[in-house]
Amino acid sequence: MKSYIVRRLLLMIPMLVGASLLIFVVFAMTPGDFVDTNPKLTPERAQELRTLYGLDKPVLERYFIWLGNLLTGNLGYSMQYQEPVSDLLSKFIWNSFMIALVSMILTWTIALVVGVFSAVKQYSWFDGLVTLSVFAAMSFPSFFLGLLMIKVFAVDLAWFPVGGITNTGSQTVGWARVWEVAHHMILPVTVLTLLSVGSLTRYFRTNMLEVIRRDFIRTARAKGLKERVVLFKHALRNALLPAITLLGFELPGLFAGAIITEKIFHWPGAGYIYFGALSVRDYPVLMGFTMFLALLTVIGNLLADLLYGVADPRIRLK
Repeated sequence: MKSYIVRRLLLMIPMLVGASLLIFVVFAMTPGDFVDTNPKLTPERAQELRTLYGLDKPVLERYFIWLGNLLTGNLGYSMQYQEPVSDLLSKFIWNSFMIALVSMILTWTIALVVGVFSAVKQYSWFDGLVTLSVFAAMSFPSFFLGLLMIKVFAVDLAWFPVGGITNTGSQTVGWARVWEVAHHMILPVTVLTLLSVGSLTRYFRTNMLEVIRRDFIRTARAKGLKERVVLFKHALRNALLPAITLLGFELPGLFAGAIITEKIFHWPGAGYIYFGALSVRDYPVLMGFTMFLALLTVIGNLLADLLYGVADPRIRLK
């Protein structure tokens, strides 16, 4: 196991270098830059700023400068916020992590429970209701669902705040602040959960339907084991194996998928500043956050491979 982890960690290096090259090329090919977004600048001042930010250098030279900075943990300097990208992300990434973690826990818990019972009660009214709800949730785009939540629950019913992470001018501390932040989290977390839980529920349902028809499940029932033991100890463990693959995409997917949601709810997370940087072509912020997502993707795939061995002892990591 240790040698496998070491090999995978070493393999991450060329993968991340390749990802950095692809990310840089995509943004380098994008027309315009941060200086172009300010039409009030004189040509002399614009050229001065391009020289200051290194935008006048050849593309290949700029890439190796950026790659060299990456290897030292330097993600660049934000032209919009006038501070290092690493410092900027460190201030906002934890806000994104809060709603991403809560959303992932709720999504997997709901999908697991509902998917299992939907498979056990196949073609029942419960299964039909789940199928209808799943496709209804999957059909709504994130911006429409977010605006609908704000209209109904924040404006009409006034149950939750419209947006932000705390109330304007709030000075709360301790548990009062925790409750205030949690109250503001409810709507964005609900949107992220509804957008993700549908496809995962169908995935668990399909896997469970395949597993509960296998011979070892019939054998377990023939031995007189309780149905609860058969389902959650024998069937569910085998049904989880294909779902583990999705874990590699869940980590970056939650952060990337929250970009629009954070913008709608004015949640001060990494996705919110990413959206703002996109409008002014602040490429260091865009490339730094995209590189962070690439790192999460590689780490997520490594965790998925390790969990395969934990979930199924028959799988040997070689």
